[in-house]
Amino acid sequence: MADQRPIGIFDSGVGGLTVLRAIREQLPEEPTIYLADLYHFPYGPRYQDEVRGFAFDIIRYLESRDVKLVVIACNTATAAALNQARELFEVPLVGVIRPGAQAAVDTTKNNRIGVIATEGATRSQEYLHAIKELDPMVGVYQKACPELVDIVESGQADTPYAESVLRRDLADIVRIGADTLILGCTHYPLLKPAIERVYPKAFVLVDSATTTASKVVRHLDPGGGRPGHEVLVTAVPEHFNEIASNLFGETIEAEEVRIWEEQKAPT
Repeated sequence: MADQRPIGIFDSGVGGLTVLRAIREQLPEEPTIYLADLYHFPYGPRYQDEVRGFAFDIIRYLESRDVKLVVIACNTATAAALNQARELFEVPLVGVIRPGAQAAVDTTKNNRIGVIATEGATRSQEYLHAIKELDPMVGVYQKACPELVDIVESGQADTPYAESVLRRDLADIVRIGADTLILGCTHYPLLKPAIERVYPKAFVLVDSATTTASKVVRHLDPGGGRPGHEVLVTAVPEHFNEIASNLFGETIEAEEVRIWEEQKAPT
C-alpha cells in the first residue's frame, strides 16, 4: 500500500516555496507540509550552531506531524544541519546543496562554476566541497549575496532595484568567465528573470529547487491519494501570502504555528 503520509519541507522564508513548487509539479499526488521559520528569519547571517538548533527543532516538529521525509529547503540550514541531523533523526532527510552541485558539474563546459549564496552557506564551503568531490578539476568562485534574500522577501525580485544589485553582485562571476551559475539559496530562483535581463545568456542558471525535487522523486514511492497542502509560518508575514499566491497561482493563506516556548503571541 502506498505511503500517504505528507512530505515535510522547511526554510526560513519564502525561498523554499520554489522547492515546494517543484515537488508539487513532479509529485502532484503527494501531500505536503511547508514550514517557513519567519520568527528567526533570516538564517544567512546567523551562526551555524544557532541555525542547526532551529533546524533540529523544526525537524522534530515535522516528525510529530508524521511526515515520511523532510526536505531542508534552505542552503544555509542544509550546510549547518544536514549531516548531524541524519545521525539524530530516523526520518529520511534531503538537502539542497548536493543536488545543485551535481547539476552544475554536469552542466559546465569550461569547468568554471559561480556560486551565489547567503553568508552562512558561503562560510560553510559546502558547495565548494561538494563540487570538488564530484570533479576536482572544476574551478569554483563563491560570492555571498545577502541583500538578494531581503529583495525577494520584500516582493522586489522583478524590479530595477533587484537588477542593480544583481549587476553588482554578479560582475566578478561574469569577469572570470563562469559558464554556469548555481543559485545557492532557494530564494534566488525568483530572481531568474532579473538575472537574465541583466546578464542575458552569460551562464546557465542552476537552481536546487528542480534538482532537489528530482532527488525526492527518486527517494520515494509515490503515495497518491489526497494531495493536501499545508503552509505554516512561525511568525505572521507581511508579504509571505502574496508571494506564495503569485508562485502557485492560487490563494495561499499560511497558518501560524508556535514551535518555541519563547515565541510571543502576536499583539
